[in-house]
Amino acid sequence: MNASARATLDADAAQLQALGYTSKFDRSMSELENFSLGFTYLSPVVGVYSLFAFALAAGGPPMFWWYLLVGIGQMFVCLVFGEVVSQFPISGGLYPWARRLVGRRWAWMAGWVYGWALLVSIAAVATGGAPFLAQLLGFALTPANTTSVALGMIAVATVCNVSGTRLLARVAMFGFICELIGALAVGGYLLLFARHQPFGALFNSFGIRAGGSYLPAFLAAALAAMFCYYGFEACGDVAEETPDASRMIPKAMRMTIYVGGAAAMLVCLALILAVPDMPAMISGKDADPVATILRAAMGELGFRAVLAVVLVSFMSCALSIQAAASRLLFAYARDEMIVGSKLFSRMSPRTHVPVWALFIAGVVPALIALCGLWLQNAVSTIISFASAGIYMAFQMLILAALFARAAGWKPRGPFTLGRWGWPINIIALVYGISAIIDMIWPRSPHDPWYSNYGMIVTAVAVIVLGAIYMLAAKPYDRGDAPAGDAHLLRG
Repeated sequence: MNASARATLDADAAQLQALGYTSKFDRSMSELENFSLGFTYLSPVVGVYSLFAFALAAGGPPMFWWYLLVGIGQMFVCLVFGEVVSQFPISGGLYPWARRLVGRRWAWMAGWVYGWALLVSIAAVATGGAPFLAQLLGFALTPANTTSVALGMIAVATVCNVSGTRLLARVAMFGFICELIGALAVGGYLLLFARHQPFGALFNSFGIRAGGSYLPAFLAAALAAMFCYYGFEACGDVAEETPDASRMIPKAMRMTIYVGGAAAMLVCLALILAVPDMPAMISGKDADPVATILRAAMGELGFRAVLAVVLVSFMSCALSIQAAASRLLFAYARDEMIVGSKLFSRMSPRTHVPVWALFIAGVVPALIALCGLWLQNAVSTIISFASAGIYMAFQMLILAALFARAAGWKPRGPFTLGRWGWPINIIALVYGISAIIDMIWPRSPHDPWYSNYGMIVTAVAVIVLGAIYMLAAKPYDRGDAPAGDAHLLRG
């Protein structure tokens, strides 16, 4: 290691010690690898391919514009996150950041909601990869097969994560390269050689209405883009594994939005313009429009090649989310804020990762996926909480930043928003609350309750259970790590 790199690591260690911590993580993740972790968690291919059929049926081709609008909204959130992590480059993400901005109780609940959303997201991604593997290998998509694929993906992700930061970084980089090349190749090919719709189709609702108006249909179609635009926070979840984190992570977060959003927009645009029969696909006569489009444009061999890239994307996405979940659990345990703290804060002396925290981040999603053998509707209801839970936790941190500003916090990391801090923070809050309302709003009164109220019921259950545990066990009373001191820090 050269003198400059050693000096950077020494400065990182000194900064962390000033914040009240020492770290046993391996600071070996480069800026590009840190960005790759956020990109593969955001995973534009997973997001677009998974929900393209839903969004097209809900809002028609104009649903494309949500990938731009949501990207702009999430950029405001990302800027606030970047400002916080720049001053507090502590592993675990939302929990330790909210702890320093507001205090223990608020941080505990924010991390609780975020943690469950991450664990559910792992199960959702692993389960969502099953249909693509079934098409690639040609087996029937039964509940047993879906569950087996999900369990296999979770097991592989856990093994890779337990192997250490270096392997995590390399797999994230490989996933990023595959996904970006795949998005550019597929998007470019469809636009050049398989376009059936004019660009004007992006402004054509094809007669879609809900209650006599297009607006409700357009708002419903936003869910696909909202599912796609988080993951940038994972760059900060591994802050103690990244050299010069205060400078590098805010930049990596923004790059995740820029590059991931551009890739998602390209893929979505290409798929929309390659639809041969738009009314048929909007009506739902074609149950799998992505497969139909790709097969027609690229043939069976090309379609299977795309499926292989999609599966790499699903695998790397699950890996990145699990890494984020394990660092969150580790952060709780290090501060003695959860039962089993001594176990979950234990680091492997060989791989320098929290092995037991990773084990839990594999077992819990596996149990959720396993329930799909008997309770498919219940699992679907639980999985629907993934996006809403992430957005709720995000807004808890946005609120924490506003509270800290009101108390006199002046961000002092290398990346700050300066005089724009207040307006950007407020815009991020307004956007986030609006997104949550749109996400959980019941839309189909004739559908089963879990289709309309699944997100609300699951979110309320998570919050109530967390509140009961927090009030009964008082985990926030343990440990002596700093809390609520952001407005007191100087220099």
